[in-house]
Amino acid sequence: MPTTLRVPYSYLDRQFADIEDYLSDVRDLVKSGDFTLGAPLQEFESRFAAMSGLPHAVGVGSGTDALILAMKALGIGEGDEVITAPNTFIATVGAIAMSGARPVFVDSDEGFTIDPDAIEAAITPRTKGIMPVHYSGNVARMNEITAIAERHNLAVIEDACQSISAERDGKPVGSWGAAAAFSLHPLKNLNVWGDGGMIVTKSAELRDQLRLLRNHGMMNRDEIAIFGHNSRLDTLQAVIGNRLISQTAFITDARIKNAGYYDSALADIPEIRVPTREPNVKHVYHLYMIRAERRDRLLTYLQEAGIEAKVHYPIPVHLQPAAAHLGYGAGDFPVAEEDSRTLISFPAHQHLRRDELDYVVERVRAFYKT
Repeated sequence: MPTTLRVPYSYLDRQFADIEDYLSDVRDLVKSGDFTLGAPLQEFESRFAAMSGLPHAVGVGSGTDALILAMKALGIGEGDEVITAPNTFIATVGAIAMSGARPVFVDSDEGFTIDPDAIEAAITPRTKGIMPVHYSGNVARMNEITAIAERHNLAVIEDACQSISAERDGKPVGSWGAAAAFSLHPLKNLNVWGDGGMIVTKSAELRDQLRLLRNHGMMNRDEIAIFGHNSRLDTLQAVIGNRLISQTAFITDARIKNAGYYDSALADIPEIRVPTREPNVKHVYHLYMIRAERRDRLLTYLQEAGIEAKVHYPIPVHLQPAAAHLGYGAGDFPVAEEDSRTLISFPAHQHLRRDELDYVVERVRAFYKT
């Protein structure tokens, strides 16, 4: 089959095709020498908080660190349990383990997010928190989740690493839990030039605790309030973030538009199942995923046609070797396990051209006609 187009999954070469403005900003930073907890970081935190609709934002080293530090600030640690879903990137569950707590899984739902109907059965006397993942850029059913948390006096830490600018019922992600973690990894919707993360919260007290935790517990150069970590968001990354944050609305709108095009163009293919889209949810499509018959063969076919389709993820976390000690097995979470066999992700980023989108649809149609 001849390749007529290459449709990339990564957009970084297009996003940074013209980097002179970025390099000018970096040169200014180098001249200032303001490399650690500098003024650009404070500016970025303020702008990120405003964009997120929350009063406080704290920049940290990665999205994973954002989850770990949020749990530590909330007193979650050794001997505690945190409930989450197994159909997520490993960082969610790794963060729970690194905090000292035990991950406890419940299944996911039609929208790839944790199923609130399964949560209460997983609560034990050791449960300290619930970590819903706004997976793929969708938003978990937070009204139900927070109601459960309130009944059982549990903390809610939102894993919003894939869902910058997402909303449910007009409320932004991060506005339900005690804290929410975001990732600024280069392939996230708002990205920087390496690892980076942000924690948002409504609580000034929690903000202050997080600032201590990320910087060795230092109140000042000579006084240490608590034993903490070294997980500051580099000022250099904040400089890049300040240049990019104004593009977030464009990025979000373009991804939503591209996803809507796919949804419409693929809807009549019997072997494809487009997930139900809730009208009250602003899904920001960090990942555009659909359920497909003969998924693995379709993946190979598209890749051979020059389309960088992907699978997120072929092995759910509860079946990974790292999770063996938790005692779960095949069949425990049927929705997540079936999704691991059928989900496929198509390029949907903001720099795709219409002919590239058309080509993806054309090749999917051609595959199911063979």
